[in-house]
Amino acid sequence: MVFLFRLLSHLPLAWLHRLGALAGWLAYLGSPRYRRNLQANLGQAGIDPALRGPAAAEAGKQALELARIWMKSLEETNAQVAEVCGWEFVQAAQARGKGILFLTPHLGCFEITAQYYSAFGQITVLYRPPKQESLQQMILAGRKRQQLHLAPADLSGVRALIKALKKGEAVGMLPDQAPKVGEGAWLDFFGRPAYTMTLAARLSETGATVLMAWGERLPGGRGYRLHFHPPEQPLEGDTLARAQQINHEIEALIRQCPAQYLWGYNRYKRPAGAEAPPDFQGAAR
Repeated sequence: MVFLFRLLSHLPLAWLHRLGALAGWLAYLGSPRYRRNLQANLGQAGIDPALRGPAAAEAGKQALELARIWMKSLEETNAQVAEVCGWEFVQAAQARGKGILFLTPHLGCFEITAQYYSAFGQITVLYRPPKQESLQQMILAGRKRQQLHLAPADLSGVRALIKALKKGEAVGMLPDQAPKVGEGAWLDFFGRPAYTMTLAARLSETGATVLMAWGERLPGGRGYRLHFHPPEQPLEGDTLARAQQINHEIEALIRQCPAQYLWGYNRYKRPAGAEAPPDFQGAAR
């Protein structure tokens, strides 16, 4: 895997995206389970089923573009950013000095946002170590930058995130990542109960500035357009109310560019040991 990624990292981004699109299509055609998940999740969200092909292609692009992001220097990685929208919100948050909580869903190139920010300030990113040791070492090498720090998805990692926010630094996470049992709650996501992490909501209670962030993949391998902006509505209420609102904020982002969301991700899975999801038809918004 490491050798393959090193080899792919020498290809232009446009070539990687073409190969990735092909790989995404092959995965879609070759895996009935993946195909079912992708189609079911699109349907649950009310997204045009015709997007199943483009969504599969974009998922393939996401997988292969990691080669250039992880195997290149930070300068080379950030040179792929063609445009940044909403950077003024980041600068305002830095000036406020209360820490920044970047919430980046599985949309577009979600690896590049933290990499880009690390050129301008300290950021600690929550991650879940993979089972394969070789892949683990590659991820650590690719994500570790001078001002980008990794926090494992356990108690020590949570402490690292809180410590960073208290120092006025930034933290980043994937708020739509399915958590382990005991680390989430069943909340509405596109009208269906999804076991949703509560950590992002709890961190929003620290007084840190919350910003939604995602990297839009531009056509033709022309790079990425980064988006930063506050939630449409300020996060308020208790932890569960905030976690539910974060889900709705993610929905709003996905509707901006539905083809680039990882629809094949099993967002509605039931973690081992978790109680059964409630039976309801959507939540009040």
